[in-house]
Amino acid sequence: MSSHRAHYQNTVAGFLGLSADEICGVLARNSAFPVERAQLDAWREQVCLLHSILKILDAQGHVFFEFVLPRIGRRVDVVLVIKNLVFVLEFKVGEREFHRSAFDQVWDYALDLKNFHEPSHQAPVVPVLIATRANAPQSPYRPPDKDGVYAPIGVGAHQLAPLLEMYLTSTDSALIDGAVWGAGRYSPTPTIIEAARALYSGHAVVEISRSDAGASNLTRTSNYVSEVIADAQRHGRKAICLLTGVPGAGKTLVGLDIATQHMDASSALHSVFLSGNGPLVAILREALAQDQVQRERLAGRRLTKTAARRQVEAFIQNVHHFRDDCLANSGAPPEHVAIFDEAQRAWNRDQTIAFMARKKGRSDFDASEPEYLLSCMDRHNDWAVVLCLVGGGQEINTGEAGISEWINALRNRYPHWAVHVSPRLQESEYASGAALDSLKGHAEVHLDEALHLNVSLRSFRAERLSDWVKFVLDQEVEQARETLRELLPRYPIVITRKLATAKAWIKAKARGSERFGLVVSSQAQRLRPHAIDVRVPVDPVHWFLASKEDVRSSYYLEDAATEFHVQGLELDWACVVWDADFRKSGQAWDHWSFVGHRWQRIRQPDRQTYLKNAYRVLLTRARQGMVLVVPCGSQEDPTRDPSFYDATYHYLSSLGVPTLD
Repeated sequence: MSSHRAHYQNTVAGFLGLSADEICGVLARNSAFPVERAQLDAWREQVCLLHSILKILDAQGHVFFEFVLPRIGRRVDVVLVIKNLVFVLEFKVGEREFHRSAFDQVWDYALDLKNFHEPSHQAPVVPVLIATRANAPQSPYRPPDKDGVYAPIGVGAHQLAPLLEMYLTSTDSALIDGAVWGAGRYSPTPTIIEAARALYSGHAVVEISRSDAGASNLTRTSNYVSEVIADAQRHGRKAICLLTGVPGAGKTLVGLDIATQHMDASSALHSVFLSGNGPLVAILREALAQDQVQRERLAGRRLTKTAARRQVEAFIQNVHHFRDDCLANSGAPPEHVAIFDEAQRAWNRDQTIAFMARKKGRSDFDASEPEYLLSCMDRHNDWAVVLCLVGGGQEINTGEAGISEWINALRNRYPHWAVHVSPRLQESEYASGAALDSLKGHAEVHLDEALHLNVSLRSFRAERLSDWVKFVLDQEVEQARETLRELLPRYPIVITRKLATAKAWIKAKARGSERFGLVVSSQAQRLRPHAIDVRVPVDPVHWFLASKEDVRSSYYLEDAATEFHVQGLELDWACVVWDADFRKSGQAWDHWSFVGHRWQRIRQPDRQTYLKNAYRVLLTRARQGMVLVVPCGSQEDPTRDPSFYDATYHYLSSLGVPTLD
């Protein structure tokens, strides 16, 4: 981490040797926004308070003001690295009360440092909320959680010195070199919402991604695609990149990175990010609009939410709206680069033809969705690039064709397009089959491992989570047991038969504003006795973005999201409730759909695949841990016979998943 991560940093001795005006001047010069009088007054009060306290403590250490955390787009007011502790201080100047949201805020800062700032991995981190006019009761010393992060403490200005001294004398750990701590590497793993906010506000992908092998792969992939785009523009040609990756590896992050580099509509490299995932589009748009309004307010400018939404809507579009615009206008689209997220979910020929005839009155339409989308980009007379982001085992709805329809379209209609493809498309989970072999006769095909992301970045605690889920669903028992043993020390997975027990567990695990929620299969029709009704529509924007005070948010554990709401998105902690639609029976999984008053067996192979993939999506949403709930059923209800659930519960337990019962 470079020294400019903090707007001001110094040794304690150096800090005490400067006046408040000198320090505030440095902070003002390093601010990215105009500094109002209220901000200067707040800084001055913080500096004066810390001057008086640090003189009394007579402690060696370092002081950091306005310490930047790009992943969450915020700055910590002050970090004190003294002796063997890292104090994270959030000041509420002039406040007399402590608000829950403020406690969560400073807790989030501490957790962000613990999880993503390498020197903080082993250091005790103490979050402190200072309401400068408050008079809080004396707080007793409380030990930290297992990872060394303390629960946040609220104090008034005059109580800060005794609190620092109490924790310094109560903690026995290795001394921390403040200079080394300040120069340490910050290697975050953002959620897709956090990543979109950071990229849209001007951060580079390298600032918001880890620095290990997984992130190196991410940077290499982004650079490869950028070079394909530059080459296509230079030589007036057309190219497509088929990018694969395990769940959570950062495919969408690469797409957003490419799109945010070229948001200017007047640029020759103007790009658009397209997704058929309606909830993802709605959530990202709202999150970016909210963030843009807030950033403009901090800069002293006014921007309405409506205006912010208009800007965002040009950058992130629903692929079906893009398609409809191309139907209405025979000219080339304004964008030369189109990024198709979850390209494996594009419709096959039959589904597209039926939709066009039924909804658009186009009885003459005769193309799959990939074929038509490629035709839109092929309208450019000079050059165009398509980036397809392809997930394995992610097709979850009728008519979703996998990647084979894109390959067939290239072979049959667009032989002049250069094809850059991941060699992993040959693997079975991408369902490309013989279609990939057909590219062998294509004029220009480039196979490159740079187009495969093989490390999951979603769960920074468990890179092999997607492997474990694959083994569970494929009934590879020994591999599942072995992988679980690797996961459990850092990524808790537990199982219970009681929903109330699961809710209590997940609430106890989550800290700060870590998001948690209920997720279920869209076919989970017989969870209604547990107050989970998949037929009741969920607003994914409120579910994912609303605060703990909003009953519509995921935090309330009342509304359950399905695979259609959560695909492409993440929670910190997930409560996965397992119904009898996908049940264990002997050595196989049975697939069922509840119709009318009874379960009906699903026999079509494609619908069986969709149901299996639905559970794959649900089981790979959580970044930090999850609880599985397999209900007991009821002897009095033939639609919830205990036998429908028992085998599933015993199978998961037999893999070594710890039980809460």
